[in-house]
Amino acid sequence: MLMRTKQAFTLRAAVLALFLTAACGNDLNTPQGIAQEFVDHHYVKIDLQKAKQYTVSVAQAKIDEEIRLIGGQAIDASTQKPRVNYTLLEKKEGDQRSTYLFEGKIQSDDGTSFTRKWSIATRKEGNGWRVSNFTESD
Repeated sequence: MLMRTKQAFTLRAAVLALFLTAACGNDLNTPQGIAQEFVDHHYVKIDLQKAKQYTVSVAQAKIDEEIRLIGGQAIDASTQKPRVNYTLLEKKEGDQRSTYLFEGKIQSDDGTSFTRKWSIATRKEGNGWRVSNFTESD
């Protein structure tokens, strides 16, 4: 009986963990979810290849240029990355196009920090949404 109770507890804990993981992710079927996923990969994780998967058009060309400029320099687990937190400041959503304005706070290991604003434009592409352009400002 004790073994069965332990197994049931383990199963419930696993299901809860899966639920919480799913609840914390971005909904990639929405323009806001795609915009946030792009911000997560481009600005937070600094994974340009992954960010590129969510782009089309001008945004894709900008990512390709960023990849070219870093010239194959690897950004991996050994790279010192800043801590980045962001919030959504405003959104304008439509049936085919949406834009989102995020404000990010970037903190380095030496204690300095600064903020940036990121404007992310999305558009409907086939059955899904993609980032079509993005800009950064102070």
